[in-house]
Amino acid sequence: MFIDHSKIHVKAGDGGAGALSFHTEKYITNGGPDGGDGGNGGNIVFESSSRLTSLQNFRFKHKFVAENGVKGGNRKMYGRNGEDLVIGVPVGTVIKDLATGKIIADFTEDKQRIVVAKGGKGGLGNMHYANSVRQAPQFATPGLPGEEKDLAVELKLIADCGLVGFPNAGKSTLLSVMTRAKPKIADYPFTTLEPVLGVVSNYDMSYVIADIPGIIENAHEGAGLGHDFLRHIERTRLLIHVVDLSGADGREPLEDFKAINKELEEFNAELASRPQIVAANKCDAVSQEVIDEFVNAVKEMGYEDVFVISAAGRIGIEELTAKVTEMVSKLPPTVLHDTAEAGETVYSFEEEKKYDIVIHDGLYEVTGAWIKTIFNSTNFEDTESTNFFQRTLEEQGVFEDLRKAGVKEGDTVKICDLEFDYFD
Repeated sequence: MFIDHSKIHVKAGDGGAGALSFHTEKYITNGGPDGGDGGNGGNIVFESSSRLTSLQNFRFKHKFVAENGVKGGNRKMYGRNGEDLVIGVPVGTVIKDLATGKIIADFTEDKQRIVVAKGGKGGLGNMHYANSVRQAPQFATPGLPGEEKDLAVELKLIADCGLVGFPNAGKSTLLSVMTRAKPKIADYPFTTLEPVLGVVSNYDMSYVIADIPGIIENAHEGAGLGHDFLRHIERTRLLIHVVDLSGADGREPLEDFKAINKELEEFNAELASRPQIVAANKCDAVSQEVIDEFVNAVKEMGYEDVFVISAAGRIGIEELTAKVTEMVSKLPPTVLHDTAEAGETVYSFEEEKKYDIVIHDGLYEVTGAWIKTIFNSTNFEDTESTNFFQRTLEEQGVFEDLRKAGVKEGDTVKICDLEFDYFD
C-alpha cells in the first residue's frame, strides 16, 4: 500500500533534573554545594531521503518520543544529553501543525534536516545558587519539558511531469511506452490506485513522469480518489493531459477535457495555469473527422500543443516525447512553499502562555506547565528555597496578574498542591 499522508504525535525529550548535592571528602569539612546540571532532552528531527518513496513508516506508528536528558550528579557532574530522534521522510514531504495548519517544514531536497520539536533544557544543580549570603542552597531546578505537538505529514511527489485525465484514458499505457515503468494496466476504472513514477531518458537528459490515479468530477471536494490524486500534481512543472478519443462508455472527449481542467482549477487555481500538453489518445480507434473536431476545439480554447497519439499502438509517441523533453528543459522547478535552508533548521512553535489564573468559588488558582515546573523545583522546608520561589513569581508577574484578576488580602490562592492566603 502506498502511504502518502498520516497524522502523528511527537514529543521531544524532557530535560534532566539538576542535582542537590554537597561536596564530601575526608579531611574536608563544609565542602559546599556541588550538584551538577541535568542534560538537555533530545530533539525531534525530520530528515529527507531520496531513498524513501512513501510514508510507510507512519502506517502503524503514530507516536514518536525522543530520549530524556539524564539528571545531574554530585561532584559537579553534568547529566548526559538525550539522543535526538531522527525520523526519515521522502523528498516532497510537507509537515504541518495539525491544530493550525501552519507549514513547519517542506522537504524539497535530499538530506534536509528540520528540528520540529526542541528538547527541554536541563535543570540547574544547586552549585549555581550559592552566593555570599546563601552558602548552602537546599534546592535545585528540574528539567523543562520537551515540546510536543500533533503533526500532519503529507507527501507530494516531486515529478517533472504529471499525467492527468479520467480513468481508462490510457495514462498508464502512455507511461509504460515513454519510460520503463511497469504500471498496472487493465480495462476498469481506477486501475491505478497509487502514483507510479517513470524516468524518461532523451537527448542526453532525464526527467520524471508521474502516472497519478485518475480523477473524476468533484474530485476537488474529495470525490473518487479526490485529494489523494490532486496533492501529487501540485509539484509538477508540466501537465500531460491524456484524453480518450474513442469515447468509451459513452463519454464525450471534449467534455472530459473541460471537466478535468475545471477540477484542477477548483482545487488549486495555479494548477490550471501550468503548461499543459494535450495527448489525444486512442486515435486508431476513431475516424479522422472525430480527431480533427477535437483538435480544433482544443486549440480554439488556447491549447496549442496537441498531439494525436495511440499509446497502445505507439503512434505519435516520439513526437510527444520530444516536445515534453524540450519543455521540461526550459521550465523552472515549481516550489509551492519556502524551501528550508541547508543544514539544520529549528522550527520554534509559538510560545504558550506560562500560566493561567482560574477563579472558582472564590479560589484563585494559578495553573500551567511552567508554574508546575517552578513548584516542583522548590524545597518548601527550606527558607531560602521558598524565598526564591516567591521572588520568581513576583519577577514573572504572577502576583501582578492576580491583583488584576481581583484578588484581595485574605483570599485563597492555590498553586499546584499549595494553598495560601494572599497578603499584599
